This record gives sequence, C-alpha cells and structure tokens, in this order.
Amino acid sequence: MSSENGASRTEGDGGAEGAPPEQLALIRESVRKAKEPRAKPRTWRGAALAERLPVARVLVDKGVLHLDRYFDYAVPAELDADAQPGVRVRVRFGAGRHRVREGRREGGGLIDGFLIERRAESDYSGPLAALAQVVSPEPVLSEELLGLARAVADRYAGSVADVLQLAVPPRSARAEQQPSPPPLPPPPDPDAGPWARYEHGGAFLAALASGGTPRAVWNTLPGPQWSEELARAVAATLASGRGALVVVPDGRAAARVDAALTSLLGEGRHALLTADAGPEQRYRQWLAVSRGSVRAVVGTRAAMFAPVRDLGLVALWDDGDDSLSEQHAPQPHAREVLLLRAALDGCGFLLGGWSCTVEAAQLVETGWARPLVAAREQVRRAAPLVRTVGDGDLARDEAARAARLPTLAWQVAREGLRHGPVLVQVPRRGYVPRMACAQCRAPARCRHCAGPLQGQDAVLLRCGWCGREETSWHCPECGSFRLRAQVVGARRTAEELGRAFPAVPVRTSGREHVLDTVPAAPALVVSTPGAEPVAEGGYAAALLLDGWAMLGRPDLRAGEDALRRWIGAAALVRPQETGGTVVVVAEPTLRPVQALVRWDPVGHAVRERAERAELGFPPVSRMAAVSGPPEVVADFLRAVELPREAEILGPVPLPVTPPGRPRRSGAPPPGEQWDRALIRVPPGSGAALAAALKAAQAARTACGSGEPVWVRIDPPDIG
Repeated sequence: MSSENGASRTEGDGGAEGAPPEQLALIRESVRKAKEPRAKPRTWRGAALAERLPVARVLVDKGVLHLDRYFDYAVPAELDADAQPGVRVRVRFGAGRHRVREGRREGGGLIDGFLIERRAESDYSGPLAALAQVVSPEPVLSEELLGLARAVADRYAGSVADVLQLAVPPRSARAEQQPSPPPLPPPPDPDAGPWARYEHGGAFLAALASGGTPRAVWNTLPGPQWSEELARAVAATLASGRGALVVVPDGRAAARVDAALTSLLGEGRHALLTADAGPEQRYRQWLAVSRGSVRAVVGTRAAMFAPVRDLGLVALWDDGDDSLSEQHAPQPHAREVLLLRAALDGCGFLLGGWSCTVEAAQLVETGWARPLVAAREQVRRAAPLVRTVGDGDLARDEAARAARLPTLAWQVAREGLRHGPVLVQVPRRGYVPRMACAQCRAPARCRHCAGPLQGQDAVLLRCGWCGREETSWHCPECGSFRLRAQVVGARRTAEELGRAFPAVPVRTSGREHVLDTVPAAPALVVSTPGAEPVAEGGYAAALLLDGWAMLGRPDLRAGEDALRRWIGAAALVRPQETGGTVVVVAEPTLRPVQALVRWDPVGHAVRERAERAELGFPPVSRMAAVSGPPEVVADFLRAVELPREAEILGPVPLPVTPPGRPRRSGAPPPGEQWDRALIRVPPGSGAALAAALKAAQAARTACGSGEPVWVRIDPPDIG
C-alpha cells in the first residue's frame, strides 16, 4: 500500500487514530456492550410489583421427585402483561433465605419453568424472589395439558416436570412469530366405506359423527385399508365439531394416515407431528393445534400429549409395538396415556391393529370397550393361506428338520415369484449368525462368560461378548458336536437367497435402510420385523423364518410378540382367493402358530389373559420393577411403605451388560451387577403402589441417603 493511500484512509473515517471524538465514544460504547452477557435476567431489586395478583405460582423444570410441587414468585409490574398462566418463564431457583435485599430474595441459579397461575397472596410467609424473565408470551401449557401431565406422573411414579418435557416441544421463536391459519368449518359426515366390512363399523362411525363417545378395540382385517378406515373415523369426529388424535408407532405409518386424511378431507384440516419434520416445523404444527387452528392430529409417540381442543376421539394403532413405550422418565406408554385422556376428557377411544394384545383383551373383558371385529367369512376372504412345516413335510424331506428353508418354503417362494414379490421375514438384522446345537437347538454358549457363540461357519466360533475363540465346543444338553445357525441376519439371508435365485432381484429392509414400498415386479424382499415395505397390489407370498427363535425368548410376551410380528407381515400378502400364501417355519402345534393359521389373534389374546389371571401377572394385576445395585435395592425395599396387599418377587440378579454393547433402558451399566425386584398388587391398588414408590424415591433423593434406584411401573419385559 502506498503512503498516499494510507494517509487518505487515516484522514477519512475508516481508521481509529484519526477518528472524531464522537466516533471513538461510539466504538468504546459498542465494546462495552459486547462484553456484557446477553439476556442477563434482572433481580428486580426494589422494582414495583403488579398491582393485581402479584404472586406467580411456577412449576420449575427440575425432574427431581422431592421438588415435584409449585413455587411462588413475585411478579414485577413490568412483566404483568406477559406473565399469564401457561407461559414459559425463567426464575432463580435456590435463593438463600438470608439473601434478601430491598424485599426480594436473591441468588440461586437460573432455571426454566411454566407459570401455572397468578394469585393475590402466597402461602409462603417470607420474602419472594421475582420472576427473572417471561421467555415468551405464548401460552403453551393449558389446564387440560397440565391435568394430563399430573395424571401421567401419578400413574408412573414420576414428576410433572419430566412429563412436560415429553409433552411440550422445545421453543422456536421464529415459529411463534408466525400466525396460524384460521380454522376450517367441520367437514360433512363421511360414508362408511371400508368400515362396512365390520359388523358394527357403520354404527361406530355414526356414533362419532353424532357427538357420541364410543370405545372400541378394533381387530383390523388384513390389507392396506386400515389407514383409510382411521381417516374416516377422524373425519366423522371432525364432522361433529370436535377434535381427533391418532397415534401410530413410526413415521411410515404416520405418512400413510396423513396421505389418507389428505385424500379424504384435503389440506389444512390436520397436523402431522413426527420427528422427521424437524424442530421448527414440528413446533409450528404443534402451535397450530394449541391455538385451535387445527382440530386433528396424526403423529408418533410424542403426539400422545398433543393439545387438541375439544377432544372427541383418541385412536392408537398397533399398541404392541415397542416404539410406543417412552424411554425417558417416567417412561409412559402411549396406550395408557390415551386411556387417561379418554377418561379425563370423556372422549371416544379406538385401539386398532392386525393383532391383539393382552391389554386390549383386558379392556374388552372388563367391559370398558366393545369389540369391533369382522365376521369369520369376511376374515377368510381377506386373509392369505397360512401353511406350516408339518410331520408330512418332514417325512418327505428329512433334512428340513435342520434346514433353515425347508422344501415347502422353497416351493412357495418359487411359485410366488412367478406372480409378484415375495416377502422374507427374519428376526434380526446383520450378517454374523449365532450358533445352536443342530440336534436339540440349545444355544451355543461361551465357556468363560456364557455369552452367545457366533461365526461365519461352524469351524471358527467367537464369543459375541468377550471375543474369545471356541475350538472344541460340544452341547452340554445332549453331547452333540454339530452346530447350526440359530438366527441368521437379514444381510446373510439376502446373500443366500441371491445365490439360490440368481435371476431375481433381492432387496433388504431394516434399521439402517427401511423401504417404504416396493413395486409389483417379482423380487425377494428380506426384512426384519416392523420394517416390511408395502408391495403394490400385495405380496404374492411370504416366508416367516426362524420362528422358533422368536418364540424361544425368555419373556412373558414372547408368544404375543411373535404372533404380532407374523400377522403384521402376513397382512401385507394378497388374499387366499388371489393366491396369497404364507409359510411359517416354526413348530406347528404351538399356540401362536395355530392362532396365525386360523387368523385368530383375539382368541390367542383371550387365552393369554386367562393364564395371566391365574398367575397374577399384568395386565390383570399391576406391577412395578425396582432395579439397582443389590445393597441399594435392599435398602429401598426396607424403607418403602408398600400397600398391605403388595407382594415382592425377588430380588434376582439381572444379566450383566457386556462391555461395548448398547445399554437398554433400566439395564445395569456395562460390567456392573444389578438386582431387580418385582412388586405386584391386585387390581385397584396400582395408584397406591405408585404413590408409595414415588414417596420413597423422593425421600431418598431429598436426604441424599444414597444412590437412587430405577423404578418402572408396568415394565414391558418382566422375563
């Protein structure tokens, strides 16, 4: 740079040395402001309070059980207009009793919260800290939502703050600044459509359209029409001037119901609440529901708390799906939350699915809900033909007993590929199979840590937990030295089928890559349970492999879950009249297999419920699981004041989580030994059990007497 250029820049206003005094003062002032922390809340020391209702009752956002109550704060006059019930606020929590200046308590850390109500005076006799800030004047917590959160917290022995973290999405300022569209008038009553296939389907829709509150457990016919049937139930509810809420397990199911509603009612009448939309778009849709612009909601698990106004119907699809059970405290299940909403709001209730859970059968058995089913003739026309590998097939093909795909399955797959795609369901994803004894099918275990042995073949075996190699394995049950693949993953199955059918394309659908639809052209579609894509026109055939592996899980729900997964895949196959065939590779005499052959999930659920009633297991009884280190669980059980009729089962050791493996909810940290105790009470005592567990947990955390235990009400897996 030349000296002339430098001089001219100094003489102008671009340099600091030759700048006028006014500009230097402006620069210094900008620097001072930049060093100050942004949005620093005021202490409001000496500030005037609101003349009317100067006390705000606040629920602080701390999920600690002993702080599950409201706290009073003073309302400065400057915040009077915005500090309305339901808004988000920031307060200073933990201010000392003796840190009082000019009538205000000071100190403590800033924390978020919700303003519950305004009061004329406080129950606390000392000086109050002031509200630090009203984050937004948008009321996001209504009285109905707060009541629901309190009911869920009481049922699951949790805190209201934890429930509200699940119920109210994070704030987006840009979404709040945009107005919601005006509400549309109610649509006309829909006709019955596919609901006419059910014995009382038309009456159910008519009751919703007339403002009634029917409650039904709906056993859906196989096929893709379930989304249209849900859409017509929502349309009938909207026609009565009320709102509707539909909760489904995943985004694919939500997209199908969304498309059915758009086709039936057009745009702008419902909101889609899924994680795929992104935080801002999801919050914008949530605000439209909260403001009353939209009266219908379709969404995944978190949508169970959607603030639908004048709720007339809550509907849940496939309540046996694991994704409907929340993994964050207090771990509510969508089915139980919607049952609470139906009771609190006095609205209709619809629980639907191709299969039927024991909890759904319990609702019908107690008379709380009515069954909504089709006649047996209609079921036979809609369902595919289900075949099993029986003794006759084994007599003709002795190798089928040890083969993963018996001759019957190969024949059905080869015939199905002539007419369309064939679905192959395998219990797990991945490639490396776990091994089992070829003679008695006992799982092959490591001699050092009892972990599962796995490998590409029976020559080189390696433990899936500790990684040790096993060179001289023999079965401790029968003494056999022969091994077979216990469960082969989807990728390995796809490779094997690709070699067997070299001219046929093979597609896979699993957790890493889930297909939504597949064309009607011949293809082999290998999928894990729950990830089955929908085929155009339906699958020509389906093979349900390794059924004994799903049935052999050491869990009370093993048979129910296996039947639900099988029916979920078989429902995508064409009806028997058009050649649809399903082959299930499992012991044909087992109850879940026979229920699949007869297409009778309701009968299976009724029999399962009767057996659980004799044994005193849920859902006939209420149960809670308490897990943690052995000494901590023992101390907790000695301290808790359980109801008189409570029965403690255990404690028993939990399986140790192997290092490097993902930790399941409620499982011990890797390498640690935990115990678990089950506490069982008869019907009618569930609320007392939850209250006792919550009180004991709160007392334990309040006095800091030790490590808290893990408490879960109605655990989905109890072994």
